[in-house]
Amino acid sequence: MSAAADTDAGTLASTDLAVGGMTCAACVGRVEKRLARIEGVTAGVNLATGRARVLHPVGVAVADLVAAVERAGYTAELVTGGQAPTGPEEDASERWRLLVTALLAVPVVVLSMVPALQFAAWQWVCFALAVPVVSWGSAGFHRRAWQGLRHAAATMDTLVSLGVVASFGWSGYALVFGGAGEIGMRMPFSLTADGGGAAHVYLEAAVGVPLFVLAGRLLEGRVRRRSGSALRALAELGAKEVCVRDPESGEERLMPIEQLLPGREFVVRPGERVATDGVVVDGGSALDLSLLTGESVPVEVGPGDRVAGATVNVGGALVVRATAVGADTQLARITALVADAQAGKARAQRLADAVAGVFVPCVLAVAVCVLGFWLGAGADPQAAVTAAVSVLVVACPCALGLATPTALLAATGRGAELGVLVRGPEVLESLKRIDTVVLDKTGTLTTGRMELAAVTVAPGAGPVGAGPVGSGSGESGTAQADTAQIDAAEVLRLAGAVEFRSEHPIGRAVVGAARDRCGSLPAVDGFAATAGIGVSGTVEGREVRVVRPDGARGPLASELTEALAAAGDAGRTPVVVELDGRAVAVLAVGDTVRSGSWRALHRLRGMGLETVLLTGDGPGAARAVAGELGIERVHSSASPERKAEVVAELRAAGRTVAVVGDGVNDAVALASADLGVALASGSDAAIGAAGLTLVRGDIEAVVDAVRLARRTLATIRANLLWAFGYNVVLIPLAAVGLLNPMLAAVAMSLSSLLVVGNSLRLRTWPPGRGASGGPGTGASDGRRGPARRSAAGAAR
Repeated sequence: MSAAADTDAGTLASTDLAVGGMTCAACVGRVEKRLARIEGVTAGVNLATGRARVLHPVGVAVADLVAAVERAGYTAELVTGGQAPTGPEEDASERWRLLVTALLAVPVVVLSMVPALQFAAWQWVCFALAVPVVSWGSAGFHRRAWQGLRHAAATMDTLVSLGVVASFGWSGYALVFGGAGEIGMRMPFSLTADGGGAAHVYLEAAVGVPLFVLAGRLLEGRVRRRSGSALRALAELGAKEVCVRDPESGEERLMPIEQLLPGREFVVRPGERVATDGVVVDGGSALDLSLLTGESVPVEVGPGDRVAGATVNVGGALVVRATAVGADTQLARITALVADAQAGKARAQRLADAVAGVFVPCVLAVAVCVLGFWLGAGADPQAAVTAAVSVLVVACPCALGLATPTALLAATGRGAELGVLVRGPEVLESLKRIDTVVLDKTGTLTTGRMELAAVTVAPGAGPVGAGPVGSGSGESGTAQADTAQIDAAEVLRLAGAVEFRSEHPIGRAVVGAARDRCGSLPAVDGFAATAGIGVSGTVEGREVRVVRPDGARGPLASELTEALAAAGDAGRTPVVVELDGRAVAVLAVGDTVRSGSWRALHRLRGMGLETVLLTGDGPGAARAVAGELGIERVHSSASPERKAEVVAELRAAGRTVAVVGDGVNDAVALASADLGVALASGSDAAIGAAGLTLVRGDIEAVVDAVRLARRTLATIRANLLWAFGYNVVLIPLAAVGLLNPMLAAVAMSLSSLLVVGNSLRLRTWPPGRGASGGPGTGASDGRRGPARRSAAGAAR
């Protein structure tokens, strides 16, 4: 994957390389330094994914970058856009190498550790079995160690290779020249380097070290691939074939998804995946979005609705017109965002990499010092060699290199499953520090769609008085509620019939409510729309007008006047319905608060975060939403510039601010905050300015993101503490002779596995949502409450 980016230094290109042969953090440092020798090039290498993200001048060829990595002793190839960074694939030859090594090494280890099983000439049988293990089984360690030596660098493979060669070399010397080769010799096993004369061989260490390291790396690789399984699953969600339909003839035929072009129509049958992003042109169904956005409830779609590729059709057949294909689809953008996040490095990882760069040379120096000290103190040469070998083998920069990237790999994959996309590790670090969340209103806390909120019918307009419809009504008319609903429904049916031909958002809201509550709508004759006033027509012989309050022809009853005032106080937009020249009802239309907004803000406040409402809407609409959601600090009628100023003021006061928004007018505030959070359904400008993107519309994902960030950083700290603490404790033990080389190999392998296993726990991290009593939820028993409440709407 390669893309150009403008920077202060000029135009740079970003290229991803798959790097092979890296085994520890020291390898990461070597690759980064080698690439940095090219003028203008900076690189970040991820050990967990085996990827290098390289920023370089446009004039630098990819071949030069690949050659630089190869000169460092590793393999490299260009990563294409469709590849997901889920770690290196398991090599069948490595499994075979481990199997053969185990078959040869296990008898040697058992005979060396259990004196009762040692028969005549057992040591020579062990020596013969050890030769292929030390040469062929350990060939990878020796080869990489030699490559490092040629480039004046040392890695984990250097330590393993030296440990194996030293153990085998000493054993060969003891067998030939030290008396250990005598037939009938018995050798006790020791957990320490306490000696036993030249007649002691360490063939168990020579074969046990490569056996345990090979096994550890194989298991480590499998666990690392599991850490990235979420991203790999995303990359594999896309359909391989699509059934396209000819709009003229209606003929259908299968074709590879790569041949699908925007504008073509394709069929999605029940149980199939939507092939790519598009718009429904025919049919109705429900789509399961859980794998893409984390939403557990299928979403109903029909003609005119947008659908995303890779979602599953769980209802009827659909005909969809493709609007985006390939890298332009929502699935591709999600995969790219997660891949970008996994390519970065957290501050803690940069520190670990810096330490690992000097770690191996220091370990080599310590091993030499240990050997010299033991020999100088008059100890047995075999004990001195054992202590030095133990120091070489027990040292583990692998854990340092894996502590952070494996946690990020698992966390970003889990975040993608929950509908939370982060741009990089710095976003997770920012999420943990935020203490103030600034929220836009329209499209963020609310749905951004106008819906009917209340119907108030004037007394005497029909057989009975006013009655409530929707989420509320005027103060008049709670009497005779059993039949009042009929009058209100009749008014709504007639108003919906007139508004059916209107394209105005208020008209669409009225029509939608009328269809939901009254079914089919009657025909309208003489339809007319007057800009800025409203619509009119004749329905079933009655003249019907739906107009702004100042467009009403006559005086309004006191109940309707009160309904207008109540709608204004609630931030709703009222319209008046006239039948045969008389005002009979007021319809209040408004934007609707998202079903999860109250619960999300309740949870944010429960986490100690302050919430602020920042909106361009007027004070009435802002106060209505703030009052419903329990937000105390409100800034209304804010221009884009004013929004940025409010964010700057909060930061100047020492607050760490996250801004959540979805519109173009939020882009400046998103960019100026410590962290910008955008809804994927929002504008491209907002998404581009944000560091965190919520795939699903539920802002409760913000809560999930904060909690996931806190858990991820806690996991990284635990990993680094273990990686550093392991070496601080065990290297001195090995130096004083309290650790057998074979046990050192076991400890070294377990160290990496523990780090990766701890990170893997993030893959199953639960978001921990729970219903709380309040608007939009039920009582304390957690059952869902009644209909959503409404908020502010736009003036007609």
